[in-house]
Amino acid sequence: MLLERREDFFRPFRELQREIDRLFEDFFTPSLRRSADVYRFTPDIDVYETDKELVIEAEIPGMDRKDITVKVEDNVLKISGEKKLEREHKDRNYRVFERSYGKFERCMVLPDYVDAEKIKAKYENGVLTITIPKHEEVKAKVVDVKVE
Repeated sequence: MLLERREDFFRPFRELQREIDRLFEDFFTPSLRRSADVYRFTPDIDVYETDKELVIEAEIPGMDRKDITVKVEDNVLKISGEKKLEREHKDRNYRVFERSYGKFERCMVLPDYVDAEKIKAKYENGVLTITIPKHEEVKAKVVDVKVE
């Protein structure tokens, strides 16, 4: 009898733990989103800067460059496109289908110190590389100061 009540006491905590585990699993696997039995994807991106420019690299494998759109509107960079499923085999009985496809869009607000008018994009080996030069007056100037 005591064991049964103890089991009931811990039930809400176990359910909470399952929900927290599910939340973290969903959060740390953002590249695949399940919607209406179709896996959609959001490209993973890396953003870094050098002394001269801001660089955004987006992983978009298996796409043709004509299916990718890059534009800047109101200081917001928008990367969008559509990865199409071009093969359909009705004679196959798939057990696992992990390739993602569908429309995607990634947006990011650009910092004020970049010159969006001079943006460049290159797509090579499944990686979209966007470079945005910094304004001249913002580039870091290094001055060596002699300590007395």
